[in-house]
Amino acid sequence: MPQTSIQIAEEITRLLGEQSIESIYRDKILTGRTRQYEMKPPKKGAEVEIIHTLLGVELKVGNRRLLCPDLATARYLSVFARLGCETIAVPYDITNTSRLADELESSWYRMLLLIESMAEGRSARLRRMVERHLIATTRKSIAEAGSGPKYPAFAQPARRKPRR
Repeated sequence: MPQTSIQIAEEITRLLGEQSIESIYRDKILTGRTRQYEMKPPKKGAEVEIIHTLLGVELKVGNRRLLCPDLATARYLSVFARLGCETIAVPYDITNTSRLADELESSWYRMLLLIESMAEGRSARLRRMVERHLIATTRKSIAEAGSGPKYPAFAQPARRKPRR
C-alpha cells in the first residue's frame, strides 16, 4: 500500500532523529547564551542567497537584503530563512556559529535527500507535499521552542566597595 505524504514526512522525521533542525535548535542553540533575531519571513518560494559585497556578507531573502557580520552567520540565518521562521535565537558566542551552521545545513540537505529517496518513483507533486509538510512542522516546533531573550543575559559582577 502506497504511503501518504504525511506518513513519508513522519518517517523522515523519525530517521533524522537528533540530527533534525528542530532538535539541533532546541538542544544545542537554546541551551546556550543567545540573542533574539527577527527575520520577517519571506514570501513562499522566495529565493535565499548569500551575497559577498564590498561592505561584507549579505543574505538576500526574496527582495530583502540582511547585512550579516560574517559568512557563518549568513549560513546560519539562511537555513531559518528557507524554513520561513519569524524570530529565532542566534548564538551570542560567534565561535559556535560556524559549527552550528554546518550542522543545520547538513540537516537541511539530509532532509532533502531523504525526501528524494523515500519518494523515489513517485510524482514530483508528492515530493513537494512532503517537503512542505516537513518545513511547516519544523517551523512550528521552532516557534514553540521560542527565540530566547531579546538581549543576552550577562552575569553581574559582585559589587566592590569604593577605594578611599
